[in-house]
Amino acid sequence: MGDRFQVIADLDATAADAPRLADRVVAWLAAEGVVRAGRTRCVPGQPLGHPPGPHWERAVRDDWDRPPSDGLAVHTRRTGFTSGADLPDAAVCPRCTAPTPLDDTVWPRFSDAMRAWHDTGSAAVTCPACAAPVAVPDWTWDDCPLALAHLGFEFWNWPDLDGAFRTRLTGLLDGHRTVYLWGACWRHPPYGLSRSTRQLPSGRAT
Repeated sequence: MGDRFQVIADLDATAADAPRLADRVVAWLAAEGVVRAGRTRCVPGQPLGHPPGPHWERAVRDDWDRPPSDGLAVHTRRTGFTSGADLPDAAVCPRCTAPTPLDDTVWPRFSDAMRAWHDTGSAAVTCPACAAPVAVPDWTWDDCPLALAHLGFEFWNWPDLDGAFRTRLTGLLDGHRTVYLWGACWRHPPYGLSRSTRQLPSGRAT
C-alpha cells in the first residue's frame, strides 16, 4: 500500500531562517491542535515527526473520509521535494522563461547541480537559451512539481489540506514564496530509514 504525502515548501528560507520559521509554524500548529508539539515515530522514512493533534480536522477539507494515519515531518535542511517517482520533462528558466527539455543528455547537468546544491548550498545551471547562470533552486518545472528548499512541512497520509489552512500556514513565513506538492510513494521503507523512492537529494527532518 502506498504512503501519500503533501508538502508545503518555503522557496526563500535560508539555512539560517529555517529553524526559526519551523519553530514558529509548529508552535502555531500545536496551539491550533492540528499537531502535537512532542515528536514520536509517526512519519515514514524519518525517525521522528509530530503526530496529529486533537483538532487535526482544522487543517483539511470538509470532505475527508478518514483521519490522518501518520504525522508531520518538518525539514530544516537542504532537501529535494518531488511529487513522487516521476521527474519533470522540462526546466523553465526564471529569467527568459524558455523551457529546457530534460532529455538524457541534459538531465545529468541538473542532477549534478542538485547534488552540489544539497552538499554545498550553492550550484547553478546555465540556461541554453539566454546563457545566464541560474541557481538550481530558482528554476521552475513543468507538469511534475519539484522544489529544492531549506524548509518544508511534509504531512504524511492526511486528507487533502484545505486551501485556507495552507494560506494561514504560509502567512507565517515572512512573505516567502512557497509551493504545494503532493504525491505517493510505494513500498515505503520502515520508519527511521531514508526514502528510497525519491530521486533527488533529501535532508533529514529535525
